[in-house]
Amino acid sequence: MRSLKIAFVCLLLAAVSSGQSSTPSSPSADPAARLPVTRVILYKNGVGYFEHAGHVRGSQDVNVDFTTAQLNDVLKSLTVLDLGKGRITGVSYNSVAPLERRLGSLHLPVGENPTTAQFLDALRGARLEVRNGTESAVGRLLSVEDRDVAGKGDQKISLTQISVVSDGGDVRIFDLTPSTSVRVAEREVNDEVGKYLGLVASTRDQDVRRMTISTAGEGERNLLVSYISEVPVWKSTYRIVIPSDGKPLLQGWAIVDNTVGEDWKDVELSLVAGAPQSFVQELSQPYYTRRPVVALPENAMLTPQTHEATLEEATPAPPPMASAGVVGGVAGGVPVNAPKLAIPSRISSSVGGGVGAGSGGSANKKFLDEDVNYIVTDKEREAFGDTVGQSRELGDLFEYKLKDRITIRKNQSALVPILQSRIDAEKVSVWNPSDSNVLHALWVDNTSDLTLDGGSFNVLEGDAFAGEGLMGAIKPGEKRLLSYAADLGVLVDAKQKTDNQRVTKITIAHGTMTQSTQERQENTYTIRNRDTSTRTLVIEHPARPGWKLTDDEKPAESSASFHRFRLTVEPKKTTTLLVKEYRPILNSYALTNVTDNQIKFFLEQKMINPDVEKALRRIVAQKNDVAGLDGMIAGRRAQVTSISEDQQRVRENMKALKGSSEEKALVERYVRELNEQEDRVQALRREISELQQKRDTAQITLNGMIEALQMEATL
Repeated sequence: MRSLKIAFVCLLLAAVSSGQSSTPSSPSADPAARLPVTRVILYKNGVGYFEHAGHVRGSQDVNVDFTTAQLNDVLKSLTVLDLGKGRITGVSYNSVAPLERRLGSLHLPVGENPTTAQFLDALRGARLEVRNGTESAVGRLLSVEDRDVAGKGDQKISLTQISVVSDGGDVRIFDLTPSTSVRVAEREVNDEVGKYLGLVASTRDQDVRRMTISTAGEGERNLLVSYISEVPVWKSTYRIVIPSDGKPLLQGWAIVDNTVGEDWKDVELSLVAGAPQSFVQELSQPYYTRRPVVALPENAMLTPQTHEATLEEATPAPPPMASAGVVGGVAGGVPVNAPKLAIPSRISSSVGGGVGAGSGGSANKKFLDEDVNYIVTDKEREAFGDTVGQSRELGDLFEYKLKDRITIRKNQSALVPILQSRIDAEKVSVWNPSDSNVLHALWVDNTSDLTLDGGSFNVLEGDAFAGEGLMGAIKPGEKRLLSYAADLGVLVDAKQKTDNQRVTKITIAHGTMTQSTQERQENTYTIRNRDTSTRTLVIEHPARPGWKLTDDEKPAESSASFHRFRLTVEPKKTTTLLVKEYRPILNSYALTNVTDNQIKFFLEQKMINPDVEKALRRIVAQKNDVAGLDGMIAGRRAQVTSISEDQQRVRENMKALKGSSEEKALVERYVRELNEQEDRVQALRREISELQQKRDTAQITLNGMIEALQMEATL
């Protein structure tokens, strides 16, 4: 096998040396100009917006390099603008078709990883020059065969032999060994071998995609190229410095990674806290499909397609609002023109300069003043304001735009400052029933017009690290609890007491009695402050669906899941918080369905008072009168039905008589019975009519009583 590989290498080298190769030129050999990156916008969904800008003169080509991973997004979003009196004539890039398909376009049936025998077999019929030691031959390749020959003892050795038919008609056979050389003697075949080698070699640079933009015009013009690309998600991280006096200082940083394979040199950087919709589509991969064969029609008509009109036009967005609080950018990861803030020297290094790559900033420049106390003067605020960039709302998005340009080399990362400002915050302790520990926290009130992006934060207090935590996005005007450490000086014990349901109110209207029932619960929180300093404690009481707080206690604020109660606990003292809740439940009863037994049950359960009982009993009495009349009417109708059935029996008997003297006497008796029964039926029908009138009158009276009954009682 080793001899075959060596022979294969010799064969390819001989083929290339005998003719011109068609290997594509490398990207670095392209004489066209390159457009640098000038602007970058990074989004929270892992998408970056990039702008390249530069000058072109005449009909000049410019290049922009990408990685294979970027190419799909670039093809989907590339925008090229000639800002002068020129035009874009085309955009091209090196193909990324699968190697197997590109090899299929050659007149050389060789795969991606052929053996020597497979490669020589693809050359059958080609004119070759073969040398093996002192023997040589020139002719056309006839065959390539593997044969076993006898070795020492019973061993057999496998050899590859090639057969060549010389110009004189002789068939020469050569063993393919490391000393065997094969040279292709036909220029056309050499060209195909060179193309093959070029395609195989191009796979080594498959991650480089050079896009060439061709322009046409006169004179010097500005060219702008923009696109989106997949990038790492930028991250926010904060430092909160708690002073002994005054407002805490909030310092925000963003961690940015440059992985696009090109330096960001003096670029304008914006960070957007939002996720515009984006997707991946494999546009860079050539797509092949099997097309159906369709016979040509006599007439091919295309029916025009109509589209629905716009239902409502979009309202123009308000102009962006500039606001304070965003720090200038960094050069080389170090803040440029950073303000002097009054922070103690022991923590200045902890919240100071950024980490990054590039040039343009002083590595020794202090980001924070280390000689004065926590307080920031008005002059310092003015100085700080001179370095502030822009921040603005973009619908549901929020943008941090750095004032100064930054430099981040490819495959490097940087820590860039995005804001620094005093904040309204109160130091508190917080307890949540899901965690038995009491936590130190800052109750932050975002009184600025800045949206704080979510991320991690560190707290520095007393010249040292005090804890860290996570925060979600905080909109302007929103309050948020940020916990960062355990408070070992406070203990909280919670107990719960539930009362049985009881009716609190009864309402009767429009034939329906509604009982307002309440389920009540009391929650007692016992708080012990074991420390020597006063604690402001925030109890997070669960906000359950359907439950409401009584008027005894008012929470400081409520979120979707909790009611927050604030109380002060003196040193070495114990206090309690009583939170009362109730859940209203409504039960409805139709007055027409109320019975004496139900009234008895309501009384036993203290669900009605005497006034309601009297009203209900009047309704039930009238309903019983109607029911009594219904019973009498039903009884009369049953008698009529019974008489009618008996009359039918008599008539059937009369039909069976033959007319004898004895039968005539029986007929007369039957006739008398029928007459008597008919008189009784007539009387019953008159009674039914009278009873029905009484029943209708009683029902009207009942309906009137039910409709007229309007009352409300509190128990």
